[in-house]
Amino acid sequence: MTAPFDAPADALATAAERFPLQFARTRRFSLGVPRQFTVSPDGERVLFVRGTSGTDPVSRLWLYENGAERMLAGPAGPDFTDEAPGEVPPEELARRERARETSSGVVSYAADETARLVAFALQGRLWVVRTDGGGPRRIATAGPVVDPRPSPDGSLIAYVSGGALHTVRADGTAERLLAGPEGEQVTYGLSDHVSQESIGRSRGYWWSPHSDALLVARVDTAGVRRRYISDPANPERPPRVVPYPAAGTPNAKVSLHLLRVSGERTGVRLPAAAGEDHPEGAWTDRAFEYVVSAGWDGRGPLVSVQTRDQRSVHVLAVDERSGGTRTVSRAHDHAWVALRPGTPLRLASGALAVAARPGGDTQGLDIGGTATPPGLEVREVVGAAGGRVYFTAGEEPTETHVWSYATDAPEEGFVRVSDAPGVHTASVGGPTVVLDSRTPDGHTVTVLRTGVPVGRIAVLAEEPLVTPRPLALSLGERELRSRLYLPSWHRPGDGPLPVLLSPYAGHGMQVVLKVRTWWVAVAQWFAEQGFAVLVTDGRGTPGRGEAWEKAVHGDRLTAVLEDQIDALHAAAALHPDLDLTRVAMRGWSFSGYLAAAAVLRHPEVFHAAIAGAASIDRRLYDTHWEERFLGHPDVFPQDYTRNSLLDEAGALIRPLMLVHGLADDNVAVAHTLRFSAALLAAGRPHTVLPLSGAGHLVGQERTASGLLLLERDFLRKSLGL
Repeated sequence: MTAPFDAPADALATAAERFPLQFARTRRFSLGVPRQFTVSPDGERVLFVRGTSGTDPVSRLWLYENGAERMLAGPAGPDFTDEAPGEVPPEELARRERARETSSGVVSYAADETARLVAFALQGRLWVVRTDGGGPRRIATAGPVVDPRPSPDGSLIAYVSGGALHTVRADGTAERLLAGPEGEQVTYGLSDHVSQESIGRSRGYWWSPHSDALLVARVDTAGVRRRYISDPANPERPPRVVPYPAAGTPNAKVSLHLLRVSGERTGVRLPAAAGEDHPEGAWTDRAFEYVVSAGWDGRGPLVSVQTRDQRSVHVLAVDERSGGTRTVSRAHDHAWVALRPGTPLRLASGALAVAARPGGDTQGLDIGGTATPPGLEVREVVGAAGGRVYFTAGEEPTETHVWSYATDAPEEGFVRVSDAPGVHTASVGGPTVVLDSRTPDGHTVTVLRTGVPVGRIAVLAEEPLVTPRPLALSLGERELRSRLYLPSWHRPGDGPLPVLLSPYAGHGMQVVLKVRTWWVAVAQWFAEQGFAVLVTDGRGTPGRGEAWEKAVHGDRLTAVLEDQIDALHAAAALHPDLDLTRVAMRGWSFSGYLAAAAVLRHPEVFHAAIAGAASIDRRLYDTHWEERFLGHPDVFPQDYTRNSLLDEAGALIRPLMLVHGLADDNVAVAHTLRFSAALLAAGRPHTVLPLSGAGHLVGQERTASGLLLLERDFLRKSLGL
């Protein structure tokens, strides 16, 4: 139980001392959280994965039906005891790293159309289980399995092994190779690095509704430059080879193919390049290099492609017989076309739900010709069921709600499904909505049927040992959404508090939200250590319109740092106990880069920084992500130089700690090593903390807990606390 704030000081201290270990043991309070919901078309069954407690790192497959939960499969069950441990294929390990998956066991699954037959991989082996009875059954395969998926009718299971796409009957017979790689750098049925990490497309194949064919991605990385990630703590191990397309270098070649289960194969004729309506720029690349989404519904395959310069997206209807394509929707933007998860969605009528701008600056949605209201910022389309399209959107950037639109009753307009202030999302099927809600009070998952709550799926995550007490602020002339965390024991006038800025502040993520989640708990924990912690979402973050999000086009730092500084001064004007002579910033990934830039460019404001997994040199990051903001480095070398920090190393006059996981294949440790070398060459003292075996997400228990304590001690020493 969390100690109340009127508890004795020693009880509060004990809770705060135990928090780092709890934070690590619970994997950022993610264990015990149900996720990956699938609702059957009749709304009667809900599949999901979850562990058995807030400290259980092994996920199981569960079924919610008739108001009750039932475990379907898990590696600790009796059906698995006779099986020797297998090995997780490297492709699956890479997928988990891209998904920031922190657990083991049954971490993903797929079901047939009726949610009766479920397939999953466990340590590279293929298993199936039925929701209407019987235990899990192992199916023999040609090799270690990645991403198994039943056909809609449940008769076949497709899977990838060794870069080849196979099918096998659900009874374990008639195993068949559908497509095998023509070389070592070719795969069928898998997604490439950029599509997983930066675009958000994790899948590489899609079944036809009639279970007789698949739409399959072929990925050829022969032209992609290689990175070699070694394990210095174990020098006898060979390096891991990763095809990584850094900014300005060749991408993987992705093509699509229609494969019949009977053996016939037809190539999809994707357009080579955008036409004359494509917006021009100083750097223009019309080639459709990115397959950003794909699927197959009752009207055939539907695919979205994006140009290399990201200023055009075309939605293509594919003829399933000939492989020909027809453009059914186009989107253009002079900076970049923002991709909305879940779009395009084709309705039963054939109409599309696509991202649109209904008026002004709002990022909205067009549903078959009806636009969402101006001011309603759409985040994601979560699905369609019962004649309704469901999506998430917000009118206030600190909240996201679930909305619905009845395509067969447009007079009802747009209806908000969720009520409580917070961040909500949903999964849908028939009359059932599984409402996944994070609010200031915690995390709940509610099952609604025809709009009425009929049950809950348990969230077993632990409660943090520190209770967050954020003060909601809207700061400065730009009304910067911020949260201020003060020590529970501090009262106004007690004395000055050193200030710690702990933002993310980068593209694609907000941390100033009406939720209680891991980063909120961490902010309060740092406050309990004697800091005033300020968290601000400024320009470049989502939720406040196109102009706000694209204010970082061409310059990833200036506006972002300006907003952090403005928020700091505005917060200090409201709370005089904030000591502006002792200010630090800590961050990870983009915010680690921001923290390093803060002490380099504004030492008059920032007196210390911790930069974790910082993307120091923008030329080292991937094509789709970095070219979105800065274009091609050969055309805009000055932008890459201005946004990289290597040449500014000589400006460091403040304490700086650099932290990096040596196994990070997203932000390579080369960023930190090159920066440290530049600092050393300039004679600038600094601290480097390498994390052996850690990727971009630090998952090792002792490393994660120890890192929090080392950060605290560095900040205390640097700020004289």
